[in-house]
Amino acid sequence: MTLRVAMIGYGFMGAAHSVGWRQAPRMFALPDDVEMSVIVGRNAEAVADAAARWGWRESATDWREVIGRDDIDLVDIVTPGDSHAEIAIAALEAGKHVLCEKPLANTVAEAEAMADAASRAAARGVRSMVGFTYRRVPAVTFMRDLIAQGVVGQVAQVRAAYRQDWLVDPEMPLAWRLQKEHAGSGALGDIGAHIIDMTQFVTGQAVTAVAGTLDTIVKTRPLQGSGSGLSGTAADGFGEVTVDDVAIFTGRLDDGALVSFEASRFATGRKNGLTIEVSGDRGALAFDLEDLNSLQFYDRTDPTDRQGFRTILVTEAEHPYVAAWWPAGHMLGYEHGFTHQVVDLVTVIAEGTDPHPSFAEGLSVQRVLAAVERSSENESAWVRVAADVSAPV
Repeated sequence: MTLRVAMIGYGFMGAAHSVGWRQAPRMFALPDDVEMSVIVGRNAEAVADAAARWGWRESATDWREVIGRDDIDLVDIVTPGDSHAEIAIAALEAGKHVLCEKPLANTVAEAEAMADAASRAAARGVRSMVGFTYRRVPAVTFMRDLIAQGVVGQVAQVRAAYRQDWLVDPEMPLAWRLQKEHAGSGALGDIGAHIIDMTQFVTGQAVTAVAGTLDTIVKTRPLQGSGSGLSGTAADGFGEVTVDDVAIFTGRLDDGALVSFEASRFATGRKNGLTIEVSGDRGALAFDLEDLNSLQFYDRTDPTDRQGFRTILVTEAEHPYVAAWWPAGHMLGYEHGFTHQVVDLVTVIAEGTDPHPSFAEGLSVQRVLAAVERSSENESAWVRVAADVSAPV
């Protein structure tokens, strides 16, 4: 069987996802073949150029027409968040498997509609997955496995942060990521969603309550003339930034453990600094995306004179995903998570099982994001994460 893929969108994430679709069938023994059939965007010339550069067979400008085609089996959505719900629901109703970039949607209501559509589609054998790609960094998956094995014991505290600095310059133009109507939220949804999902993934627990503050440091910026990814050129005039630059919040897990979260696009000097540390009564594990091939492990059961954090180099064939790549010590990078995402999705589709993270898991993150916003609006009061995100603790 050949899985014929259409990708909607062609920006920064379009490039990353294209690498995944291109590399997965070459490096892994997939159960089905993959065909990069069509890439879709509004600008015909630009999307045609993207198709030629990234290896798609053709390009198109009408996503509705593409979703309706009989020769498309899976739709990969890498557009801004304001279009996720419409595209994903239409694709699922058309019987297409769906991969959707995170965060799942811009609102809880949209995410609920997407999760409901995914549930209905699953009854017909149609699968859906949300793209929290950092789960598939081998060291992060291995961290999850070690915690499940009990190497840190009872989780007592988690510290998670995602720090970038691409908005420090006040002349950075007003890209779509800085407009609530397109992005939903700022640092909170863009990078805070990653650390929420990673915390829930590695601990196996849900975030049940939050208290936090959002802040917009630069409130007006030059209008954008042109741009791609995290860069752009300014046009004449200024516009209002309608999302947060920084989100700092505290959370509680199922068992009551405390979590500190920080998501900032104003962390001077930090380019892509995602870190997470899980402390337990037997030990601790720490991961740093800027050193993504290793974990730091502390074992309290070691003799006192030999205790201290030690490095686990996660490049052995026994580690998650690594056997398909290079000899031990030959490092993987940012792009490999997108390849692993494709491997996992194609595999579960062939098996007829549900992928993870599911749209329901994406919805759980969306509810945490909404609870943080609600808390910030109410002087950082604790808010319980539930279907009604305004419910007090």
